[in-house]
Amino acid sequence: SANEEDWGPRPSRMLKCWRDVPGYKLFVKDKWNSFQVNGWGGYVLKEKLKMIKAALKDWHIAHVQNLPSRIESLKDRLSVLDQKGEEEDLSGIELDELHGVTADIQSLSRLHTSISWQQSRSRWLKEGDANSKFFHSVLAGRRRRNAISVIQVGGVTLEGVSPI
Repeated sequence: SANEEDWGPRPSRMLKCWRDVPGYKLFVKDKWNSFQVNGWGGYVLKEKLKMIKAALKDWHIAHVQNLPSRIESLKDRLSVLDQKGEEEDLSGIELDELHGVTADIQSLSRLHTSISWQQSRSRWLKEGDANSKFFHSVLAGRRRRNAISVIQVGGVTLEGVSPI
């Protein structure tokens, strides 16, 4: 909004699960070494970090985007292979594909779970408890428990706000 201060460019965020994607470390190392920047050390570091951030955005889209649809297509292929296996014996190539598809589904599912968990944690840290239905229900329960609606004074029971 108009009242917010400009804190500069957003910081680069790395998802921990990227390390589990085959080729990630090699990609980062090759990209980092390919960037040629002249200047003093701090400037070179800043510029290389900007360039690696942009390269990682593109890499993320190519390698990690659309995980649910990739998992679904693998499940469809697994279903086809299972169906064929029930009707007739699978060839060696098809058995290898069956095992590969199963391993890919497990790998992509772990990756998707890890990304979802990390993104939900970062969202929770950013938004805090303010938007949490659970947080509000706990507060409402505490308010009800801590409220004094009935009090007994000298053997007389008082109810309601005005007598209390």
